[in-house]
Amino acid sequence: MKKLIIWAGFLLGHHLLQAQQPFTNGRLKVSDNKRYLVHQNGTPFFWLGDTAWELFHRLNREEADQYLKHRAEQGFTVIQAVALAEFDGLKEPNPYGDTPLLDNDPTKPNEAYFKHIDYIVDKAAQYGLVIAFLPTWGDKLFKSTWGQGPEIFNPTNARVYGRYVGNRYKNRENIVWVLGGDRMPRDGSQDVAVWRAMAEGIQEGVGGADKALMSYHPQPNGLEGGASKWFQNDDWFDFNMHQNGHCRYTPVYDQISVSYNRQPTKPTMDAEPIYEDHPVCFNVKDLGTSNAYDVRVYAYLDLFAGAHGHTYGCHDIWQMYSSQRPAVNGPHLFWQQALDLPGANQMAFVRKLMTARPLLDRVPDQSIIVENNLSPAERIQATRGKDYAFVYSAVGKPFTVNPGKISGKTITATWFDPRTGKTQSAGTFDNQQAKQFSPPSKGYGHDWVLVLDDSAKNYAGL
Repeated sequence: MKKLIIWAGFLLGHHLLQAQQPFTNGRLKVSDNKRYLVHQNGTPFFWLGDTAWELFHRLNREEADQYLKHRAEQGFTVIQAVALAEFDGLKEPNPYGDTPLLDNDPTKPNEAYFKHIDYIVDKAAQYGLVIAFLPTWGDKLFKSTWGQGPEIFNPTNARVYGRYVGNRYKNRENIVWVLGGDRMPRDGSQDVAVWRAMAEGIQEGVGGADKALMSYHPQPNGLEGGASKWFQNDDWFDFNMHQNGHCRYTPVYDQISVSYNRQPTKPTMDAEPIYEDHPVCFNVKDLGTSNAYDVRVYAYLDLFAGAHGHTYGCHDIWQMYSSQRPAVNGPHLFWQQALDLPGANQMAFVRKLMTARPLLDRVPDQSIIVENNLSPAERIQATRGKDYAFVYSAVGKPFTVNPGKISGKTITATWFDPRTGKTQSAGTFDNQQAKQFSPPSKGYGHDWVLVLDDSAKNYAGL
């Protein structure tokens, strides 16, 4: 069964790879309703990301090609990677012996190092992948209690460096800019000024704010709304990101709701959920490692809470673990082996579902269901468009659907299995009265999505 699921995921991803060439529609921008990302011609874009933080730093060209091709075939659309990397990224050279800066000076980039990044960015474009490009990891600005630094940035050189990378990649349509790198600005410090200077430098380098779609990757910060706490009103801050801290049962959907409702309106998402094969809460002895179910739960709960897209992560892959380097927090698979972990292949089904109905009018709506405030472990989350709705039950718990939340006199109901992407009919019902549904199975790992359609729309099957 496991081999069949992997093969089904591969076939779906291969179809997605063949069917979509994103950059024929232009670079990405925020949609007119300020909730989603679209291409320049208005074509909707679904962000299905992977955290490949050490991609530029640790993989050679052949390895990078292998990784990018595989992720594209699996249906991923975005790769998140860092130029000045976390793991001693200023001193430890890339596979070709090059470090990113001369004398650790942000105003003196090393041409050879960035040529390697050029290759990876361009190769990603060939596979239809967007690169969420982090100019630097946050420890180069604020070392904190982890990270190797050194701290090299100030507002002046941050602007120069931002202008350099902006200008270098201004003609690449598959770039989205991400500042932050796992750090929160410190109160009373120059951190906010540094990030703003880097953002302004990028805008200058690319030739204008309208050519630099940008966000900020934070640490977990509860209900403070991710980086929107500091930058919501900044013109460079186009959409918001969250991180959950790699624990189970964290109500990130509440954090998504905070930033979703913050003004001015901007798209929001979880850009670092719990990674697959990661020590849960960094405590492998007591809590073990995360699995495919853990990553599925966050994908569906976050998206149904209002996120425009979602990022998957794998503990073995973000650091590109191999026999040539020490493991961080105990991964046990080399990155090549981890490419086909079950959760990674099941992300194709997330994209399949989210793009099967009109994307841009979808909103979170817990009023669809009666059981709308359960704990994270058994959460039921709902989202809808004008004429369809999705309801996710994390452990197959029954729920009641309220009438009249979408258009149509008659509603067609379908069960969608997040493990396989397969569907089964749940019948039809009258949209004038409440209706209870019981998922096909229940318990830990038995999550289900109920798809509700206005029967008159005759939507194609999933």
